[in-house]
Amino acid sequence: MPTVLVALSPVLLAVFILIAGNGLLTTLVPLRGVLEGFSPTEVGVIGSVYFGGMLAGTWVTPAIVRRAGHIRAFAAFAAIAAVACLGFAIFISPPVWMVLRGLVGFCFAGLYAIVEAWINAKATDRNRGRMLGLYNIVNYAGSAAGQQLLRLDSPRSFTLFSGTSAFLMLSLVPLAMTRAEAPPLPAKGQLRILALFRTSPIGAVGILLVGLANGSFWSLAPAYVERLELGAGVVASFMTAMILGSAIAPYPIGKLSDIVDRRGVILAVSAIAFVIEVALVIVGRGETTVLYALALALGLTASVTYPLISAHANDRGSQEGAVHLSSTLLFLYCVGGIVGPLVASTLMTLVGDVMLFVHNAAIHAILAGFVAWRMMKRPPSDAQLVLDAPPGTAAHHPVP
Repeated sequence: MPTVLVALSPVLLAVFILIAGNGLLTTLVPLRGVLEGFSPTEVGVIGSVYFGGMLAGTWVTPAIVRRAGHIRAFAAFAAIAAVACLGFAIFISPPVWMVLRGLVGFCFAGLYAIVEAWINAKATDRNRGRMLGLYNIVNYAGSAAGQQLLRLDSPRSFTLFSGTSAFLMLSLVPLAMTRAEAPPLPAKGQLRILALFRTSPIGAVGILLVGLANGSFWSLAPAYVERLELGAGVVASFMTAMILGSAIAPYPIGKLSDIVDRRGVILAVSAIAFVIEVALVIVGRGETTVLYALALALGLTASVTYPLISAHANDRGSQEGAVHLSSTLLFLYCVGGIVGPLVASTLMTLVGDVMLFVHNAAIHAILAGFVAWRMMKRPPSDAQLVLDAPPGTAAHHPVP
């Protein structure tokens, strides 16, 4: 474990800096959009376009990494995203923001795929849950830091958008200076979506559902809280509470999933997330302390579904196939991320803002039910399925 941590330390530092910038941008875009008079539908579409960009990015990332290598590809994606961030402050227009958000999403598909493939290539079956949990702690810690940058200036200022750009550029430094060996270059081949559905149904269906819920939350929750008219400080604190919960939970829950059947852990956190979202529906415009507590609890549960499902699908995967599998998971996540904000924002417009959490509660209920059904259908001893290896690797690799 210490050896793996040393090898991954430049990657984790780069992730922290990168996500601090993206965390600020993720909240700043819908918040500024509301202040500029964008409708909930426009804000939702901007969020969906981000995942549309990610969807496109997942298709080309393996080829780009194979051509340029992990570090140079990371640098290219981060630099393009940094330039795009400046465009939000220059062009205040929903259509232009959709294009810029899509470009940022395209770049982050590559950045996430590179980082997650690097971590999975260095991890083993015995510590994968913990390593992905640690990655998510760093991820959410960076995002929490980014939320607090909202307090430095008005959301209407140029300063905050330029700050996001600066953070993305600074994230290049740790990887540019590292002497650690990069993972093997990905083998040729396309995303293996049908193979994932056949051999790891929870991995495929689960990551799609998580995309529906997470895409809706991160795209629309800042706008939801802003429309409560409690001020930008409450928006920042609500999102920070969610992110802090997300930072606390991944490592201990990931460690638990390394010991017991991961599917049971996924079932438990999904069911608890459902209960918390129902509570948010009931509370509505309650006291801010109650909103913060529920946001923290939601972070402790809903946020860990992605790393748990990712670890579930990556167990005993090949190093050469790591970028392909990460890109496949991101592809399905992005499909959910595109559809989720569109559906949730439409429900919010037609019925009311509280439909955001009705939507997400329904998704987590479906996820819990699907995992329970898979556990009944296939006990742990029979759940070690195989994911066909890409050309040039072993024929089969068991995954849950």
